[in-house]
Amino acid sequence: MLGTRWQPWLEMQSEVNRLRDEMDRAFGRWTHRRLPLFGQAAFPLLNVWEDDDHYFVEAELPGMQLEDLEILVNGSQLSIKGERKEPAGEPGTWHRRERGYGKFARIFELPHVVDAEHVSAELKQGVLTVSLPKAPESRPRRIEVRAD
Repeated sequence: MLGTRWQPWLEMQSEVNRLRDEMDRAFGRWTHRRLPLFGQAAFPLLNVWEDDDHYFVEAELPGMQLEDLEILVNGSQLSIKGERKEPAGEPGTWHRRERGYGKFARIFELPHVVDAEHVSAELKQGVLTVSLPKAPESRPRRIEVRAD
């Protein structure tokens, strides 16, 4: 006999999502945005990785312009702030509106201090890439061992 693990939260979430879809269908013309039930998803989505000398942070920011972004570095903390502006006066009736608009801020703590003077950022095809060089004191240092 095969056993199935009972997962009440998944069943409940499925039913709540079904109810929300029905409510969206019934009242979709009056709802402005749909927020996740179990907390709002962070925006923008981030990828963070490192090599020997740098940390790299990528953020998905479709439709954003450089003048709408503010990037700050303080020690080991990276802050990406901005505002995604709502399109002005699009005619017609909305059937679904999942893309959010407005101000956002993501603050990310890196494992070590970075060299803030040499941080660079590039926005290309809707992806922001921030290159953060590791501070010299944060890089591993090889210690030579001497024998007698």
